[in-house]
Formats: sequence, C-alpha cells, structure tokens
Amino acid sequence: MRTDLVSEPGDPNRPNEDFAGVGLPACGQGGCVILLDGVTPPRDGAGCAHSVPWFVGRLGGALTELTVSRRDLTLPEVLAEAIARTAGAHADTCDLSHPRTPQATVVLSRWSDAAVEYLVLSDSVLLLRSPGGAVTPVLDYRLARLPRAALATDALVDTRLRNKEGGFFTAAADPSVAARAVAGTLPRAEVGALAALSDGAARWTERFEQGDWTALFGLLAEEGAHRLVGRVRELEAADREARVFLGRAKTHDDATAVFVEL
Repeated sequence: MRTDLVSEPGDPNRPNEDFAGVGLPACGQGGCVILLDGVTPPRDGAGCAHSVPWFVGRLGGALTELTVSRRDLTLPEVLAEAIARTAGAHADTCDLSHPRTPQATVVLSRWSDAAVEYLVLSDSVLLLRSPGGAVTPVLDYRLARLPRAALATDALVDTRLRNKEGGFFTAAADPSVAARAVAGTLPRAEVGALAALSDGAARWTERFEQGDWTALFGLLAEEGAHRLVGRVRELEAADREARVFLGRAKTHDDATAVFVEL
C-alpha cells in the first residue's frame, strides 16, 4: 500500500479547518481514509464556545477509531455514532440547534480483502480508480445543484437549505444526517486506488477546469498531493479576477488531498 497526504491552510494566519487521516488496523489487513472539511462560521457566531478545528478534530478522531475498530458497523452507522459522540462532548455548554453549530463535509472509505466501502456527505470528493485506470467520482450533488439565487445570503441558506430537506446536509450535531450520505460498497478487485479531496483541492477540476477527474487523479498519482495543492495555489494567485471568478468562495481555501494505492 502507498499513501500520500497533504493538508494546507488557505491562510497561514488562520487554523486549518480540514482534517484528514489514514487508518491501518494492527492486524495489517485493510484500512480507511477519513477527510473532513470544516464549515467556516459567520462572524456573528454559531452558538458554540468551540472552534471549527476543535469540532473536526473531535469528529475526525471518533471516525478514525470507529472506522477501524467497529467493522460490524456500516459507514453511515459509523458516521452517525461519531456525530453523536461529538455532540455529546459539548451539548451541555453550547447551542447545538443553531444552524451554524460547528459542522463539516465528510469523505470516508474503508477497505478489506473483499470490499471497498465509501461515503460522501456534501461537497468534498472521493475518486475511485479501477485497476484498468477508469476513474469514478463519488459526489454528493445536492449543494451544486441548488440555484445560485438560493445561496445569495448566509441567512437564506441557513433558514431554508442547510441540513434541510430540499437543501443540503453536513455533519453537525444530528446523527440522522448520516442516512443522507452517498454511500455504497464495491468489490475490492474493482478498486486499485482512491483519492479524497476537500473542495479547496478539488478546485483544480471544479473551479479552474485544468482537467477532468481522471486527469486530476493522474496528477496525484504521478506528481503527488503536494504538487496538486501547489498547482491550485498557483492558479489562485494568477487569477486577477478571483472574486468574480470564484463567486462567494474564498480566494484561497484550506486544501487537503489524500491518495491511497491499495
């Protein structure tokens, strides 16, 4: 097995709100990938005394432990239990009903000798490459398919769309959102390698259109995660009209990429 992981903050003066990890059980069989992209809260607060990095660290730690140790649970069940554990860690001190209580997008994958399981919630990306080289993206399209007008203001998104039917879902404080994730299982023989990307790293394809998912996977496999993130930063810096081109998105976002060759 070969792994490659890079996570870089969008602003060196702010904490990185992404989380990524690769878990390898002590038995030496199988493994897992966890990637979270924390949602930056509005400046007027989110009803929580804790930061987004605190939240993604807690949730990511719970996901890593459960994904490796509880192979009897499906990945949606793993996510539900991890959300419940994390919510329990600050339910007595924070307003977990606030629409901007700390939350994150999620990518999970777990493999054994027999199968590769996957789960994606919100706009991070999982890519699966077959031994023959075909790349299949696993995407949660709900946020991308919303009309731009519906996303005009944070207030509009929070009252009508965030973690609501007809909108989009993130991992926050409600374990039931795990059932909304895009999830499935493939035979191990059908997956030779995989990659997990936060939307900051996926900009190479989604925003800057430098190549499709197959081309992005090739860049990761041949030149590494560090080069992918570096190339995204070069494209952002060269874009003189970034605010127009990127819409409401940040000029630089936290960027995380994980590559695993099984």
